[in-house]
Amino acid sequence: MYTKKFEIRWSDLDANRHLANSAFINFMSHTRMGFLMENGFGQKELSHYNLGPIVFYEHIYYFKEIFAGKPVTVTLELSGLSKDGMYFEFIHKIYDYKGKNCATCEMMGSWIDLEERKLISLPDELFKQLDNTPKSDNFRTLTKEDTRKFGKRPHDISPEEVNNL
Repeated sequence: MYTKKFEIRWSDLDANRHLANSAFINFMSHTRMGFLMENGFGQKELSHYNLGPIVFYEHIYYFKEIFAGKPVTVTLELSGLSKDGMYFEFIHKIYDYKGKNCATCEMMGSWIDLEERKLISLPDELFKQLDNTPKSDNFRTLTKEDTRKFGKRPHDISPEEVNNL
């Protein structure tokens, strides 16, 4: 399991003087990028393949408040990966200094070709790296259908409707 520790800063707090939800997201994102960079997905490699990670969703479940003054630990495990590496899911857990699980996040993402601006499968070299990631107990093979399991679809409006809002 990959872990990263964070000190809670004044700027991480919200008006209720506990950890703001934006700080939770930033800590998890920083943990993911730290993991990726340490495992062959650094700027050099991503640039070589002209790809970057994207987020489809992050579902955060909050269990306990976190306050300033004590560090937190954020974990990362791979909970899903498609056969071609195009889609991935990570589970993050955030623990306070006493080991209490204060929040859990399910995150799904993919890889985008930065020139074509389309989803792309991982090159074999990178797929092997990601496939060797510590996996959660409920790890599964992802399919395209998993990216739409919540049934959310965009609903566009016309420019006129935008101007009347």
